[in-house]
Amino acid sequence: MNRRTQVISIPGLVGSIQIAVDIPEAVIRTSNFMVRGLALIAHPHPLMGGTMDNKVAQTVARTFNQLGYVAVRPNFRGVGESAGVHDAGNGEIDDLYLLTQWMRQAVSWQPLGLEIGQIEQLPLALAGFSFGSFVCSHLLKRLVQEGQAVERLVMIGSAAGKWEMAPVPASTILIHGELDETIPLQAVFEWARPQELVVQVVPGADHFFHRRLHCIRNIILGEWLGQAAWTQ
Repeated sequence: MNRRTQVISIPGLVGSIQIAVDIPEAVIRTSNFMVRGLALIAHPHPLMGGTMDNKVAQTVARTFNQLGYVAVRPNFRGVGESAGVHDAGNGEIDDLYLLTQWMRQAVSWQPLGLEIGQIEQLPLALAGFSFGSFVCSHLLKRLVQEGQAVERLVMIGSAAGKWEMAPVPASTILIHGELDETIPLQAVFEWARPQELVVQVVPGADHFFHRRLHCIRNIILGEWLGQAAWTQ
């Protein structure tokens, strides 16, 4: 944790939801900085050690901060100080839906000392790692069905072939490790092929992207900025 990350709990459907809020450095340095958007980031499977402090989730949050987004990383039910028990994705989808509504209200940010202008109109991005990608795919489907806009979805270590994923838009950023031992790359190809989704493969990367976290950052930055954004 650093000075740009605040951890709080908010009321949920079965009790409190613990969240980490990652704030762009520019917001701290410049009082009139215009936040570009909001990003909700879902961690891997809670019964397999997944938490909001997962390194991939943290990397994605920092990347969105670089893009000028305020990022929110919740702990799923039964993880950390979040109430409830694991609900195989059903309750988790409901919780993230509630969070998207919370994030779009200016009053939500006041206890954090954040004044985010025109927050209801800011773009909302979703990102999920492994089990989190499964949850985010269904969250996106629900939001779209209700006419709520989502700017873009990022899926890392996609849960294709492991859980029943919802279809996702062609604009989805789909990142997978070449040597993923948990969710084989071939399973992702088979899921992506009928949807004509582009899969960005990181050579030599395993499921948790050990020593390849910078590749996740660079891919997202490049896709968002529409240009090469590779850095060391």
